[in-house]
Amino acid sequence: MKIVVTFIIMMMPFMACNVYSQECEKNIDSEKLLEERIDSLKSFEAEKAITDKHFVLEADKVEFKSGETVFVNSNTNFVSVADDKSVVQVSFNVPVSGPNGIGGITLDGNISNYKQKQDKKGNISISMNVMGAGISAVVNIVKYADSNKASVTISPNFNSNRITLSGYIVPYYKSRVFKGNSI
Repeated sequence: MKIVVTFIIMMMPFMACNVYSQECEKNIDSEKLLEERIDSLKSFEAEKAITDKHFVLEADKVEFKSGETVFVNSNTNFVSVADDKSVVQVSFNVPVSGPNGIGGITLDGNISNYKQKQDKKGNISISMNVMGAGISAVVNIVKYADSNKASVTISPNFNSNRITLSGYIVPYYKSRVFKGNSI
């Protein structure tokens, strides 16, 4: 008897959707419209942060030069820009502590050759050099049109181990990143 009651309770939402299928379709359309509006708002917010030069690209995926992809923690894998300063940090989920104390490398430095442009599709490209005390890198960011999704390619000047991070651009004040020790 308990199985029958449990089954009926579990099937009620599906039965309700069959009875009210038109209403369910309206709800799905409303949810899609709401999602589009939220994406548009996030895109606008990211574009404003880029224009103000106060943003953070929080990355949740890293692609290595070899093509291997690894999902990572966005709190410790990021590129931040605050006026003429930048922090580029990669940290991998490994048991060994890296030079930054959290399993990777942190470049904390000054920005030079900052260039920003927008293509016909609405994608925003940013290129810059980041020079720290011990290392430097060329950083190329692309923010995709109509969203806050972005990718960044980091090319260190001391070797050819290029990596690409993928994630989302957020305003600096909304960022939740944790910075390790700089080199």
